[in-house]
Amino acid sequence: MSAAGLARFSINQETVKQLSLPELADACGKLGVTQVGLWRAPVQEYGPEAAARLVREAGLTVTSLCRGGFLTALDPAERARALDDNRAAVDEAATLGTGTLVLVSGGLPEGSRDLRGARERIADALGELAPYAGERGVRLAIEPLHPMFASDRCVVSTLAQALDLAERFPPDQVGVVVDTYHVWWDDQAPAQIARAGEGGRLAAFQLADWVTPLPEGVLLGRGQLGDGSVDLRAFREMTDAAGYEGPVEVEIFNPGLWARDGLEVLAETAQRYVRHALEPAAKI
Repeated sequence: MSAAGLARFSINQETVKQLSLPELADACGKLGVTQVGLWRAPVQEYGPEAAARLVREAGLTVTSLCRGGFLTALDPAERARALDDNRAAVDEAATLGTGTLVLVSGGLPEGSRDLRGARERIADALGELAPYAGERGVRLAIEPLHPMFASDRCVVSTLAQALDLAERFPPDQVGVVVDTYHVWWDDQAPAQIARAGEGGRLAAFQLADWVTPLPEGVLLGRGQLGDGSVDLRAFREMTDAAGYEGPVEVEIFNPGLWARDGLEVLAETAQRYVRHALEPAAKI
């Protein structure tokens, strides 16, 4: 596999979560992978400063940190805790040298059915967090999640909703994430990707496939690239056309992949990325 083919490829840490951070760095070195997306829990366990030093010495660039968010609480004390946690996440992202903190915005508070109100509380929180992040060279990246997660994880379900929030703030402070797993079904996604590009809002681009039947515990049902229904190449071409030139991060939560050898999964994922996101479609 050529270095040119992997120039934009980034492996999200959760795709190969069976690898420790040092093991991930070593595997990337063996395969010529130069970019990684990291998650807060393993970074905190290793230590943010130590993690930053490890990836830097391994020649790796951190493309994103996941995740901040969960900003929809009604209780003032819970809201304050969430804001403090997000400021800590911004600081961790800055320490790691990444300019992108992915936000999963949060679901409905228990007993609530007020989607509009929940989204407004996200906007209020962003009003406090965006300047803090901007001062530290970090952009908050709102990730819309599939509507099946609206009740418990993320009331932001479409790119249009994410952009409606992001556009209240400077583009260098708040952008959006295009994750194929979550937006592949939306016939407005192409127009919203173009809108995000025009406004300089494309902060991150992530790939995963949608496979059916969905497993119990849908959160862990992301498929390996090429195994499902998503036209991954089309999404890559759309983001390219919108002016996005950043990393293409593969983020797959899948117990079947986690049960396998991590180096093998990383190699397979890189190969699938080239085949299904980069190479021209095979003629039938």
